[in-house]
Amino acid sequence: QVQLVENGGGLVQAGGSLRLSCAASGRTFSSDTMGWFRQAPGKEREFVAAFSWNGVTTYYADSAKGRFTISRDNAKNTAYLQMNSLRPEDTAVYYCAAAPYIDDSASNPSTYFYWGRGTQVTVSS
Repeated sequence: QVQLVENGGGLVQAGGSLRLSCAASGRTFSSDTMGWFRQAPGKEREFVAAFSWNGVTTYYADSAKGRFTISRDNAKNTAYLQMNSLRPEDTAVYYCAAAPYIDDSASNPSTYFYWGRGTQVTVSS
């Protein structure tokens, strides 16, 4: 059974940092693009960042550029999202997702096959 499990969410003050992790099991994800998405109450799920299956290319939403860094460790089947300079508007449930060999559509949630259950991130002002 394929599983993605997110960890690392929590409550942090504005300007603080959090590091999310996404541990994958049930398949090898080295050929998958790993993505992070978030969904705030009453809003649609939105793209945050993705790390290409090619092991080199990364993609970021404008809101994440310069503040968030996505990384992956294929040996551990784990992806990470380092979030710095957090803002109250970053408050959301953060989800990781995976899909094989996608690049051009890395920001489109409908192209991902596998999803975690999410981890809550709350940034207080």
